[in-house]
Formats: sequence, C-alpha cells, structure tokens
Amino acid sequence: MQSFESDTTPTRQEKQNPGLKLALEIGPLLVFFFANLRGEWLIGKFPALSALGGPLLVATGLFMAATVISLVVSKIVFKHLPVMPFVSGIVVMVFGGLSIWLQDEIFIKMKPTIVNTLFGVTLLVGLMFGKSLLGYVFNAAFQLTDEGWKKLTLRWGIFFLFLAILNEVVWRNFSDATWVNFKVWGTMPITIAFTLAQMPLIMKHSLEPRPEDGK
Repeated sequence: MQSFESDTTPTRQEKQNPGLKLALEIGPLLVFFFANLRGEWLIGKFPALSALGGPLLVATGLFMAATVISLVVSKIVFKHLPVMPFVSGIVVMVFGGLSIWLQDEIFIKMKPTIVNTLFGVTLLVGLMFGKSLLGYVFNAAFQLTDEGWKKLTLRWGIFFLFLAILNEVVWRNFSDATWVNFKVWGTMPITIAFTLAQMPLIMKHSLEPRPEDGK
C-alpha cells in the first residue's frame, strides 16, 4: 500500500470518520491559536515550557507536537498520509525548530509563505511544461477536460501565491495576535470561498465519470 495518496482520494476509513479527518486537519491550528492566546498561563502552569521561549514560541512547540500527532493518527487510522498536510508538516518542523532554536519568531511566521509559494510555483512551473499537476491530486474527485485542468491549475497556482503575499503583509505589518488570528480564522474562510468560486469552472469542464474497473 502506498504511503501517500491524494487528499481527494477518500479511503473507506475516511468515509466512515469524516469528523475525525477534519479534526486532524484543523486540530494543530487550533492548538496553535489557543496556546498563543493562553501562553502566559501555560508557562505559569508548566514552567518547563519557558525553555521554549515566549508565548508564541511555546505555541509553536505545541503546534509542532500536534502536527506530528495528527500525521501519525492519520497514518494509523486512514492508512495513508495526505500529501499537502505532510508537506506542510515538514515545513512546520523545519521552521518551527529554527524559531525555537534561534529564539526568533520570524521563521514560524514565514512558514505559510514558504508552503504556499512552494505549491504555487510548482503548479505554475508544471503548466509551463504542459503539465496540469492539479489533475494528479484531484482527478479522483472529478474529471475535467484538459482545458479545465489547465485553467483550474492556473487559478490555484495564482491563489497560493496570493496567500503567500497576504501572509507576508500581515505578519510584517500587524501584531503577533493579529497574525495568529489571521492564520487560523482568516486563511481557511478565504480558501473555502475561493474553492466555491471555482465550481462554475468545474461544472463547465466536467466530463462524464469514468466507470470503475470491476464494478
């Protein structure tokens, strides 16, 4: 069995536990948010956490731990690691570790910039070489014409770069609390709204579902 699968290829376990899948995806972000919100209280209750640094770095350490737990549980329960959370998790480990080691919060603040830039550039460079890479991720959920995949890949590539720029604007110009709130409560609604806005394109370029072998 493969270790990695498309985020849109639901396994039987995922179909049976959609709530758990959602909790594993957003859980680490909620841990990050509440740990930053109650950072001083956590340090007071658990003095050993002060070794990590201030509230934001404590939240970063707990975010890293929650991310690892989320990926391990996903592997055990769902039998695979979702690609995008896995890549994001690697960046969390690298930049979170650097933030704590160097006692510099900039690294964890740059994590969304790096992840979104990586995804955006990968999609757009793929298009330059005639590859609609988004089709390899989402083709299990729906089938589109070649033109549809190209347009959708272009839009998502640009959107990821937009998120990267937006993250840079927020963390460089606003307080830590504002950035954390944006990261948790701003990015997700924006992404959901963008996804819903692509439905007309998907409907326009949809193909008839391919019959599955043996069914």
